[in-house]
Amino acid sequence: MRKYLFNGAMLAAITGAWPTIQTTRHGPRDWRLVLMWISWGLAVAIAVGTVAKESQASKGPKTSQK
Repeated sequence: MRKYLFNGAMLAAITGAWPTIQTTRHGPRDWRLVLMWISWGLAVAIAVGTVAKESQASKGPKTSQK
């Protein structure tokens, strides 16, 4: 869990939610707001995928023991 919370990509994605939240609270409710939430969700998904791939790569290739 720590690898996800302290990764730079995750911190950037979570920090990027602030403008979206502020726009949701104070801005107009139109199609642009929906696109902002979709883009934020995609940023989080990419960050999670990047952390998972980096974690898997750091463990090294799996070899079968016979």
